[in-house]
Amino acid sequence: MKIIDLEPGDARLTTDLLPVLLELRPHLTEELFLTVLAEGRGQGLRFTAAYDADGACVGAAGWRIVATTSVVRKLYVDDLVTSATARSTGVGHALLAHLEQHALDARCTTLALDSGTQRTDAHRFYFRERMAVTAFSFDKPLG
Repeated sequence: MKIIDLEPGDARLTTDLLPVLLELRPHLTEELFLTVLAEGRGQGLRFTAAYDADGACVGAAGWRIVATTSVVRKLYVDDLVTSATARSTGVGHALLAHLEQHALDARCTTLALDSGTQRTDAHRFYFRERMAVTAFSFDKPLG
């Protein structure tokens, strides 16, 4: 497996990563994804892709380093998805390990993510990865 941090403008963001990301975020279109990329880059948004031995993208992670008053600095994972055809093959573990190294290099105190309450399979994975539920996340839809 090969893990690659994709830079802004890299064509693989839409050709390789987006199809995998759509498994988690089906509302995205290529146009909307490019808009989020453009705005999110200024907020620290980055993407990392996982490739299998055949060169197919099988995992995607969107992430950023965030300064907060609660933990000072954390690596926040916006998106973490393994393609359905590659689940339970170590892709998610490899992506998390890669992101954890980024967090350590940036002197973060925490690696954090939110996960929808309905995603019980993902929750089992996060618990196996020694992550803990430490807070509730509250949303209020607007508009």
